[in-house]
Amino acid sequence: MRYRYISNVTTLTLDESKCTGCGRCTEVCPHKVIEIENRKAAIARPDYCIECGACVKNCPAGALNVKAGVGCAYAILGSGSCGPECGTAGGGSSCCG
Repeated sequence: MRYRYISNVTTLTLDESKCTGCGRCTEVCPHKVIEIENRKAAIARPDYCIECGACVKNCPAGALNVKAGVGCAYAILGSGSCGPECGTAGGGSSCCG
């Protein structure tokens, strides 16, 4: 199953001036949101970011920032699957859909 956050709302940001191009962020991102382009990180698929914070915690240069624990990441990591926190209670629409 592929998860996708609501379009154009991710809090993930990248300060390219700090990026060293080490690629650690690409190794830890569970949804391959970040790619290395021209020896620097680039946010290639922002709508696939679940704001888990793995990239931020593993960036030795401090080039990435995200408000971890908001949106679907909170629901998924807290419960193991989408649930009431994610708007799926009672068959409603899902931000993870």
